[in-house]
Amino acid sequence: MSSRLFTALFLLGFTTIFAQENLIVNAYNRTAQSLNGEWNYIVDPYENGYYNYRYEPFDQQEKPSKSAFFMNGKQADKTELLEYDFDKSPVMNIPGDWNTQDEKLFYYEGTVWFKKSFDYTGKAGNNRVFLYFGAVNYRADVYLNGKKLGTHIGGFTPFNYEVTGLVKAKDNFVVVKVDNKRCKECVPTLNTDWWNYGGITRDVQLVEVPQTFVREYELQLNHKNNRQISGFIKLDGNGTNKKVTVNIPELKINKEFTADANGLAPISIDVKKLRNWSPEDPYLYTISLSSGDDMINDKIGFRTIATKGHDILLNGKSIFLRGICIHEESVAGQNRAHSPEDARQLLTMAKELGCNYVRLAHYPHNEHMVRLADEMGLLVWEEIPVYWTIDWKNESTYKNAENQLTEMITRDRNRASVIIWSMANETPSTDARNAFLGRLAKQARTLDPTRLISAALEQSSPDGNPLVKTIDDPYADVVDVLSFNQYIGWYDGLPEKCSQVTWNITQDKPIIISEFGADAKSGYHADKLTRFSEEYQEYLYEETLKMLGKIKQLRGLSPWILKDFRSPRRQLPGLQDGWNRKGLYSETGKKKKGFYVLKRFYEEKLKQDK
Repeated sequence: MSSRLFTALFLLGFTTIFAQENLIVNAYNRTAQSLNGEWNYIVDPYENGYYNYRYEPFDQQEKPSKSAFFMNGKQADKTELLEYDFDKSPVMNIPGDWNTQDEKLFYYEGTVWFKKSFDYTGKAGNNRVFLYFGAVNYRADVYLNGKKLGTHIGGFTPFNYEVTGLVKAKDNFVVVKVDNKRCKECVPTLNTDWWNYGGITRDVQLVEVPQTFVREYELQLNHKNNRQISGFIKLDGNGTNKKVTVNIPELKINKEFTADANGLAPISIDVKKLRNWSPEDPYLYTISLSSGDDMINDKIGFRTIATKGHDILLNGKSIFLRGICIHEESVAGQNRAHSPEDARQLLTMAKELGCNYVRLAHYPHNEHMVRLADEMGLLVWEEIPVYWTIDWKNESTYKNAENQLTEMITRDRNRASVIIWSMANETPSTDARNAFLGRLAKQARTLDPTRLISAALEQSSPDGNPLVKTIDDPYADVVDVLSFNQYIGWYDGLPEKCSQVTWNITQDKPIIISEFGADAKSGYHADKLTRFSEEYQEYLYEETLKMLGKIKQLRGLSPWILKDFRSPRRQLPGLQDGWNRKGLYSETGKKKKGFYVLKRFYEEKLKQDK
C-alpha cells in the first residue's frame, strides 16, 4: 500500500476519542489475527508528529493544521515538502523493546512512532472487532486508518479499542505513538531500579467476537464455602435478559443463568467433589462459557487462600512459600521478556531452585507468566509499580495507579496461581501515602475479595537500636500478609551482623520476607567478605536464612532476585556494568554459589513441611 503518514492522523479534530474501553478478558483464547511481526518506526525526540511549532497538539485543534509529517503517496501534492516516510523507515520486531533492537536507542527515553500495514483476514460480517494490546510502555496514542482510537497510560497492563466498521478487508494501517519518558506524576515515578524499556512490548492482535459476547467473567471457589463455585459473567452487546451457560464437562456441570438488563449474570454452582489446585497438583478444569453465538474456553484451577493468625492457608492447610523475585527480562536475549518461551524458561529456573512461589516484581508481567504458573504449580504475588516515592497528593496519579490495579485484577482474577495483590514496594510512611495505599487496598478488595492484600514494606529499628528490627508502619494494619524488604549484610553492615539482630514483630499476621540479597558477579571469586564475589553472596544467604528462621511468624521468602537484570543505576565498572547483580543466576542463566544455599534451604523446608 502507499505510505500514509501522520497528517492523516491529525485532521479529525474533535472526533478524537480519549476514553479507555472496558477490557476484554481472555483475549488469549479468542479468535484473533496477530499483528505481531515487523513494524516500521520513526524516532521523534521533539514530538514533531504530535505538536506544532507552538507545542500545540495537532489532534486537539479546532482547525487542525498539517504537521511536519506530511501525507505521502499517490495523493500527495508534489509541491509539499516530504520529510518523513514510514515505508522507507527501518523496521522493528513487535512485541519487543526498542532499547535492545536499535543500539542508538539503548538509553533513549521519548517518543517513537510505530506503523503496521495489514489486510484483515477475519470473518468480519456481523461480528465485532477489537484492537488489543498486551502492553505498551508507557503512554500509547493509538490510530487506525487515520482515526484516533484513544490514549492509554501505564506500561504493563492490557487495553483494547473497538474498531468494528473502521477496519477494512484491505489496506489498513495502525499507528501508535509510544512515549516512555519518566515523570514525577507517573506510576512508576522518576526513580526506579530497573530498565525503562520502551516500545510495544507485548502482543498486538485483532480480536473478533459476535455482536453480543462474554466480555468479562470470574469463576473461582467461594472463599466462604469451598463446595461452591461462584463469580459472574458480564455480557457486552445488544439485548437484555440473555441466557448464559457454564459448562464444566469433568464435573458434569452444564448450568444456565440469565443476565440482567446490564448484561450481568451472577454465578453460583454447588459442587460435591472437587480436585483442588495446588503446587503439588496444579489441576486445571476445562471451562466453556457461552451465550448466543459466543463461546469462550478457559482452563481454571479451583482453590482457596486465606490467613489465620500466623498461617497462610491454601485449601485450608498451612503452607510455607518458598519463593524468589523475578523481573520481566529474558535470559536468551537479555531484553524485555514477552514470549511463552521466555516465561517458561524463567519459571523453570524458579522451579529448579525449589520454589513453589514467585513474586513478579515490580509491575504486572505478561499473561504468559501467570497462565504458565497455573500450569506449572507456582503461587504468584502480583503488584503494580507504586514504587519508592510516588506523587501521593496528586489525584491523577492515584487514578493512574487504580486503573493499573483494575486492569491487572481484571486480566488475572481467574488464575488460581495468583494469591496476593500487592499495592506497593518500599514506600515511605506518611499520611498522604497511607491514604493513597488505603484506597488501593479498598479497590482491590472490592474487585476481588478472595485474595490476599500485601505490600513490600520497610523494616526499622525502635529507639535507635540497630540490632533490633521491627515493622512500624500503619499500613501493616491494612494488609493480610505482613511483608517487608531487608538487606542486613549488604546495605546494612556485613553478613555477620545477621547473627546479632533480633526481630520484634508485634503484628499477629503471617510474614513474608519480600526481599533480601547481595550483589555477586558470576565468576568473580574471593573471600567471603569481598563484596561482589560469589562467596560474599553465598555467606550472606547462609547468615540471613539463619536469622530469618528465628521469626516465629515467618511463612515465606522471596529473595532478590532470580537472575541479574539491567539497571541504569548500577554502573560500577568491571562488576556491575549496568546490571543489578543480585541474581542467583547470571544474566545468561549461569548459577552462582548462592543458588545452592537457597536450594538446600528449600529442600529442607519441604521435608519439614511434609
